[in-house]
Amino acid sequence: MESTKEVVKRAINFNLRHLRAFQEIAACQSISHAAARIHLTQPAITQALAKLEDLAGARLFDRRGRGMFLNEPGALFLRRVERALTLIEEGARSALKIATKGRARGFSQFDRLVTSAQLRALLAVVEAGNFSLAARSIGISQPSLHRTARDLEKLSGITLFNRVSLGIEVTPSARVLAQHARLAFSEIDQGIDEIQAWCGFDTGRIVVGTMPLARTIILPQAINNLLKDRPDVDVSVIDGPYDDLLHGLRHGEIDLLTGALRDPLPISDVVQETLFSDPLAIVARAGHPLSAKNKVTLGDLAACSWAVPRAGTPTREFFNNMFATAGVSGPRHVIEASSLVLIRGLLSTSDRLTIMSAHQMHHEEEQGLLCRLRFDMRATSRDIGITMRDNWRPTATQTLFLNYLRKASARVQKHSKTYSKNE
Repeated sequence: MESTKEVVKRAINFNLRHLRAFQEIAACQSISHAAARIHLTQPAITQALAKLEDLAGARLFDRRGRGMFLNEPGALFLRRVERALTLIEEGARSALKIATKGRARGFSQFDRLVTSAQLRALLAVVEAGNFSLAARSIGISQPSLHRTARDLEKLSGITLFNRVSLGIEVTPSARVLAQHARLAFSEIDQGIDEIQAWCGFDTGRIVVGTMPLARTIILPQAINNLLKDRPDVDVSVIDGPYDDLLHGLRHGEIDLLTGALRDPLPISDVVQETLFSDPLAIVARAGHPLSAKNKVTLGDLAACSWAVPRAGTPTREFFNNMFATAGVSGPRHVIEASSLVLIRGLLSTSDRLTIMSAHQMHHEEEQGLLCRLRFDMRATSRDIGITMRDNWRPTATQTLFLNYLRKASARVQKHSKTYSKNE
């Protein structure tokens, strides 16, 4: 996963007060009116805007005699700023609700007073679970980080960290506020990507969480096609257990997940999009004795040696039930392995069988190395697709990547239908 330092690598220099000043100038179309509304002097708000435009890398307003008017990059950035500030407001409200049930001793709208430094300190401590490690991760002294984090507690009236025998314990309020802060920083980061793309420098970043059923075919195709169009885009692929990837998605560390979809949804703040249906298959080496049979039976399968996924996976459960529900004794010789590379190697050098996603052996099938046995597996299909945050608004580059994933998936689905007809 990305560290806090990486997540906010560009948003880190943005001052929340400057973002609010930008928002007010856009609303008032006037520096003087905006200054009065947020209680800053005109020179201060002018300086804030100048710093913001310097960090964003573009002018955000057209200055005219009649006032200040958002230009195209300014309009793009305003959308992200509004979303970021809303996220911080929602995080503050949720943190207060969890902690006090209406008995807060801090400022009721502390989100309007919180600083970027305080949120960065919070993120670092929540991630590290330790003040010293957190300070080291974002490059400041431990006393400075401790003071900043405690200032946030005083401002909010919320207990964010409890001392325990082994160090500190992060409270649920701190976690929910940190989650919203991460998403807010991610919005600003995406806003910078959009401004850079508008200026002709498409150096954005896409972080994809992936599970095995997507990384074999559709992900490589989508990445290669994206980089043909946008060669300067930085693509990062993270694999791991579903729960870890989902956590990264919900906290803004990952932009989207690809792989097997869940039914029902595990949580309400994500959405899923089905790309294709993925059946399981009984797979053997090309030329396996059973490959010539027009109809393979359970008895044939039980008589073979197997290499199968580890216990606890959906595929292994189906393998076990396949024999048990029919009252057939299962295979005597079974090798457990979680590595597809190892399983493919075992199959290619023996008469062992395996059960796997039909799409995971796509390349080996095309090359004539592995084959599917003629055993009815139509009831094993499951949906493969994309999981995204419910309120996520992708950049133009991220939207292009999503479209390439959809196109690659359409080709996979077409291949599956062609194979089924031939079968």
